[in-house]
Amino acid sequence: MRSTSNPAFRNLPTQQQGGYATFDRSGGGMMGGGAAMAGSQSSYVDPTQATQDTGRPITVDDVVQKTAISGGLALVAGFLTAMSGLYILALPAFVVGLVVSLIVIFKQKPSAPLTLTYSIAMGVALGGITGPINQLYPGIAFQALIGTAGVFFGMLVVYKTGAVRVTPRFTKWMMGALIGVVVLMLANLVASFFMEGGFGLRDGGPLAILFSVVVIGVAAFSLLLDFDAADNAVKAGVPAKYSWYIAFGLMTTLVWLYIEILRLLSYLRQD
Repeated sequence: MRSTSNPAFRNLPTQQQGGYATFDRSGGGMMGGGAAMAGSQSSYVDPTQATQDTGRPITVDDVVQKTAISGGLALVAGFLTAMSGLYILALPAFVVGLVVSLIVIFKQKPSAPLTLTYSIAMGVALGGITGPINQLYPGIAFQALIGTAGVFFGMLVVYKTGAVRVTPRFTKWMMGALIGVVVLMLANLVASFFMEGGFGLRDGGPLAILFSVVVIGVAAFSLLLDFDAADNAVKAGVPAKYSWYIAFGLMTTLVWLYIEILRLLSYLRQD
């Protein structure tokens, strides 16, 4: 399995199985043929033990269902938080989401309760942030949601059609871009303590708009790595329970993407 910028997917095991649906972009499409054995940075799972634990390997339907459930809970939690005006819950919810995400990543085991807890916590956090911004710029929340959904499905089409192929070289390029973006964010944050606006990457000006576009681009292309990791997991026939792990990984990228799109829209709506 190729490396990915999303730390959650690095813990997916490998196991050879066959005859299950994949995201395969050639020949069989969604119902690809035999599974492929993929190299992984994580530990090997005993097929006998995997069968005892799950009864079957993972399928595309598992990934879709678990991701839909996680995303749906996040949407409901965000909507209720924004409508209730309990914006004060944003910070503690973010803390809960961060703690849960670290547990999921370092525990290295899939967990439905933890994945759903993360989704609800981040939904509350995003609702607490979006509510005030939507009051200031009416309609921006809906625009951000549509934008996030559009990018997600657009990148899924790009992946399935093979318009952009996830190769080792592409993965290395994406890792470099991700590290660069994070370093710039941290540098701007530190600089803001000593001078107003820092380096101007988050002040709403032209440079901030350009930077947000770049960050959204990096987040969008990170989805290709996530899709590829999920695809390889299905092809390798990892235990079905890992669909919750994949759903968690996709949710982390979607949360990041939504925040950046919301930020960009707020810049564009400023007078």
